[in-house]
Parts: sequence; C-alpha cells; structure tokens
Amino acid sequence: MAKPSKKSMGMEAEMDLFAHKMFGRTRTGSIHGNVCVFCGGEADSFRDPLSEKEYSISGLCQKCQDEVFK
Repeated sequence: MAKPSKKSMGMEAEMDLFAHKMFGRTRTGSIHGNVCVFCGGEADSFRDPLSEKEYSISGLCQKCQDEVFK
C-alpha cells in the first residue's frame, strides 16, 4: 500500500475535495488503495522511483503520468 506525500491538513483536505469533485474519489483514498485518482485503474507498477514518488504526490498511475506530463 502506497503512502500519500505529507501535506498540511488544510492542503490535504482541499486536494481531496477537489479530486472528489473532479474524479469521484479522493487523492489520499486512491493512493492508500493503489488506485489512480484520475482514471480509477490500478496504480501498482511504475517505470522508475521518480514516477513512484510522483504517484505519492499526485495520485496518478504511470499511464496517466505519461499522458499528463508529455
């Protein structure tokens, strides 16, 4: 199980609220469940340690990271 990167309580709450409104799931809940916050797919395989770290920050799986950060 992945761990979300540390944020202030207020920032985490705002990010979760935004994600829930946009994608129907929270960032922290998605990361704890190894699910992509964006597409809802599995997020358990990453190209490299930097991509895995990005998942702990954004909640984006490798496929969605590749699309977003082209």
